[in-house]
Amino acid sequence: MTKILVADDEADLETLIRQKFRQKIREHIYEFIFAANGKEALDKIKQDPEIDIVLSDINMPEMDGLSLLSKLSESCPLIKAVMVSAYGDMDNIRTAMNRGAFDFVTKPVNFDDLEKTMEKTIHHVQQLKQTLQAIKENNILKMYVDENVLTFMGSREYENSLTANETISATVAFIDICSFTSISEKETPDTVVKMLNRYFDVMVKEIIAQNGTIDKFIGDCIMAVFKGTYHLDRAIDASLAIKKAIDVLPEEVGFSPKVSIGINSGEMISGNIGSATLKRLDFTVIGDTVNTAQRLQAIAGKNQVIITEDCYEKVKQSFNCQKIGPSSLKNKTAEVMLYEVLN
Repeated sequence: MTKILVADDEADLETLIRQKFRQKIREHIYEFIFAANGKEALDKIKQDPEIDIVLSDINMPEMDGLSLLSKLSESCPLIKAVMVSAYGDMDNIRTAMNRGAFDFVTKPVNFDDLEKTMEKTIHHVQQLKQTLQAIKENNILKMYVDENVLTFMGSREYENSLTANETISATVAFIDICSFTSISEKETPDTVVKMLNRYFDVMVKEIIAQNGTIDKFIGDCIMAVFKGTYHLDRAIDASLAIKKAIDVLPEEVGFSPKVSIGINSGEMISGNIGSATLKRLDFTVIGDTVNTAQRLQAIAGKNQVIITEDCYEKVKQSFNCQKIGPSSLKNKTAEVMLYEVLN
């Protein structure tokens, strides 16, 4: 559902909007919030940070629409504003655009044109949010997060999400390309990098298909994190798909790629880890659950997907698994019972 704030001192506009968009309001596609001026609009935005776009008049008491635009650009850069005003002369249009307006609709309002403009603006905001989420989850800028980057990337809510530390329940998978080190020792750097990137691309597509995120690339290994509903099932589905996709890749320079995979699920700490001095922070997950997944991968052989007994109990009704037996893992006082997830 998209939340739309309408800032206008004309009371009849609220009635017209509710009538025009009654079906989409009823179907929870749009939710409209109304304010009589710019000052009230800013107060409403502070109360509800999920507001996506603003439809604003120019001529309003207390705070006009052009002043509201300036405030939005400073404090809420992800919110995009469409000016809806009878003052449609070029001077007002240019002033509005220079202050950050996304578009301009003149009064009397053509509601078909207004709806198309709203849809275009909503689509733009959604793209911005998706881009910011991708940056956060896929590490595109995470190693360079400092104050300037946070300001550029948007809102207070986004800054808080980057710096928040929390305990989460999730699944971690370590996916390693077996024996790839031997290639790096005898082939040219260009050949090695191109092969590795091709393999990683195959793996990443399967991880994304199961709504997983790439936490990091570690040499010839990928660390992937799965959150949300059925995160363990989705991690296993992605791993089995990766094993199948890698297994059918053609041989190159005498190398036939295979993967070994360790998966573990449970509580872990999620946060920005790194050095403030270097301004180099890594939004990642840490903890015993993560460490165990990495050690399971180290134990796994070619084409093996290894899980613990706790994970097995959670997925045994959904996946065909085979008992491997007890194994000693580093920093574990007791042996851990291991299972292999079969095709």
